[in-house]
Parts: sequence; structure tokens; C-alpha cells
Amino acid sequence: MTRPVRVRFAPSPTGPLHIGGVRTALYNYLFARRHGGKMILRIEDTDSQRFVPGAEAYIIESLEWCGIHIDEGVGQGGPHAPYRQSERREIYLKYALQLVDAGWAYYAFDTADELNALRAQYEERGKTFAYNASVRERLATSLALPADEVRARIERGDQWVVRFKMPADETVRMHDLIRGDVEVNTSTLDDKVLYKSADALPTYHLANIVDDHLMEITHVIRGEEWLPSLPLHYLLYRAFGWEATQPEFAHLPLLLKPTGGGKLSKRDGDK
Repeated sequence: MTRPVRVRFAPSPTGPLHIGGVRTALYNYLFARRHGGKMILRIEDTDSQRFVPGAEAYIIESLEWCGIHIDEGVGQGGPHAPYRQSERREIYLKYALQLVDAGWAYYAFDTADELNALRAQYEERGKTFAYNASVRERLATSLALPADEVRARIERGDQWVVRFKMPADETVRMHDLIRGDVEVNTSTLDDKVLYKSADALPTYHLANIVDDHLMEITHVIRGEEWLPSLPLHYLLYRAFGWEATQPEFAHLPLLLKPTGGGKLSKRDGDK
């Protein structure tokens, strides 16, 4: 290990801590202890629509009951506070605008109704709408609109999002500690939203990359449901120029039900 090991458990306060979350926390905790490192607890509460009062306290209590001791983070403090993402809004806006200035992202002013209408039009033609290189310069974006109109829309309070400008037809080569080498072509990916002016909050994709970098995380151990997001996360590290300190990734297999073999849901895990 060239850097002191630092891992994080970063649940969302959207309900009780389920068995899959406990498993992820335990892997992080044991890995940190095995390598003499530290485990950070970060609360990723940027999804204001799914926030559940009391969920954060329940998560902390559950970890304590399981004997998983946090070294730094919510409830403990530390040099990278605050550890609740809702308290770090200004940080994310700064980095979202940095991506726009560098040409790695752009403003999009499409309304939900406009996007729903586009999806319906595509469906009528038997196609699936994707917000990507094929449409982003034909829609209400800073890539298509004159700069003065973009400024005017922002100044008058129009809602906007920052979308990542996914490179066209590029192979992203990644490495997962469990699965080995993985390759994905960017032609299969869309321009994900990174930041929303409506609630002045980032999406998971931007927030977790920025926080992992600033909190000096060395290993990201999480569920395999996040594996499809790995190409975007690799590209975000490149866009910020943080490749030298990019963490290693390990995506844990899904837990299956004892009978039937289906995915263990949050509700099942709470039983």
C-alpha cells in the first residue's frame, strides 16, 4: 500500500439499514482493520425526495450494534467535515462549474415535460431516447445556445442542470478488484446529470467522486449495482485530473434470497 488505507461507508438516509448495507459496511470495516487503515461514515443525503426522518440515527445505532466502529465521519467528526452531503452544497457547485469551464460538462435547460415529450416521440418510432452526443447539440443546452442566451436564462432564474459531456465512441478501460479488467464503449452511455439548480444539490455521481477525492479515500467497496456507473466515475476522475489518486474499486456481488435465487431487496433485508 502506497497510501494509508481509507475506506468509507456512505449510506443514504432513506430507511432502515438493510442486510446488504450491513454486509458492505462490514467489508469496509474489516478491510480497514486488516490494513491498519480508517473507516469513514459519510451520509449521502442529496436525494431530498427520499429522505426519511430518523434514518440517519438508525444507521449509526445499527453499526454500533454490529460492532462496526467508525474512525471518522458523522457522529465522530474529523479533518474532512462536514460528512453530510447536504452540508457540502457549495463544494459541489464549485466542482460542477469547473467541469463546465473545462469543457467536460454543459448546462441543460430542458424541462421534465419537454423530456417526457421527446421520450414519447422516440417510443412512437420504436426507439429509446438517450441524452447523448446525438442530441445534446440540438436541444436547449449551452452547447447549442448562444453564450448570451445561456447567461440570460441563468440570470433570470430558469432551472438548469449540469450534464457530463460523455466522449463519443471511446473505450473506457477499468479495473475491479473482484472482476478484473472491464471495458465499456462510451457509445452505450448517456450524459448523466451531475448537478441540479432546482434543489442546489448534486447527484450521486458528482458528490461521491468529489467527496472520495477530498476525503482521500483509497478503496471504494460497494455493491455491484454501482458497476454500470464505473465508466462515468473513471471519466470524472480524468476530467478533474485526479487519476493519480483515484481509489481502487471493488463491487460486491448481490446477496440472493435463500430460496428462489432472486435479489435480496431492502424490505427482505429488514426482516
